[in-house]
Amino acid sequence: MKALRRLSYAALGVAYVHLVFGALVRITGSGMGCGDHWPKCHGEWFPPMNRPDLVIEISHRWLAALLVVAIFGLLAAAFARRRTPGVGGPGGVLRGASLAAGAVVAAAGFGAITVKFVNPTWATVVHWTLAMVVIAALAMTALRAGGLGGERAYGGTASGRTVRAATAAAALAFAAVVLGGLTAKVPDGAVACLSFPLCGTNPAAATGAVHTQMTHRVIAFLLFFHYAGIVLRMRRRVESPAVLRAAVIAAGAVVLQLLVAGAMIGMKLPAPLRSLHEAVGVAIWLSSFVFALLARRAARPPAVLGDPVRARTGTPWTLAGEAAPAGSAR
Repeated sequence: MKALRRLSYAALGVAYVHLVFGALVRITGSGMGCGDHWPKCHGEWFPPMNRPDLVIEISHRWLAALLVVAIFGLLAAAFARRRTPGVGGPGGVLRGASLAAGAVVAAAGFGAITVKFVNPTWATVVHWTLAMVVIAALAMTALRAGGLGGERAYGGTASGRTVRAATAAAALAFAAVVLGGLTAKVPDGAVACLSFPLCGTNPAAATGAVHTQMTHRVIAFLLFFHYAGIVLRMRRRVESPAVLRAAVIAAGAVVLQLLVAGAMIGMKLPAPLRSLHEAVGVAIWLSSFVFALLARRAARPPAVLGDPVRARTGTPWTLAGEAAPAGSAR
């Protein structure tokens, strides 16, 4: 299981870097750096690196190729160990890796469509959304392999209210990050509001761009207040430490994002801050999704995670099927 955990971490790391680099492609306007050729760049696998937009676009594609190799390597390793407890079957590592493989193929397909149709908004947003699915599937795979706090989230140590709150947080985070991609792509979307936190509507921006920007902001602020409530409430209750830690990390990422957004608007959208804004947005989605997964795992009765005999004795189980340390049960 440790080998699968390391492989899932490696694939997750590559996926995160690839997503951040994809935002850089959009911010710098390098999406057509290789023309309408795909997967080759101007008809070549290794074109001359003589233009910044070409270098950025081809680097993004090479990272995509590395991500595909990492995910399918993880899938092959999980398939080879499919008879190991916790790897095959429902809730196993193999199914998470399979979902990641399917999502990355779909994302690559929409990457090709984006290039062939000269970066239409709809294809770019779908490509971005599928990339969010890829990183979520890899996070789920890592957690099922015992990473990201999965081994410390024992059955019966989280309340149903926490599960519902975590699920709502993940949904809000997903909506915010997808709308962030749409805001960056819609004409005038990024400059539709000239101030922060209030909009200060740009009179030169189209009405649709202003509405998109404001919807993105409203969801972001809802997420901030939602996390503030979650953390305050969880600290007053006896909850799984792993779940509480995940909530605090996600809440911290949301606070950081609001600070970055304010600085970005105040400094007239410099490219480094726009890239950081995208990177933190992905981190919010990732941490919120992990929070939701951990809450669901911690709320399940021990019988779901291990042997029914353990459920009757009250001893919780880890993801790998090993008995939890003494004193971990509520």
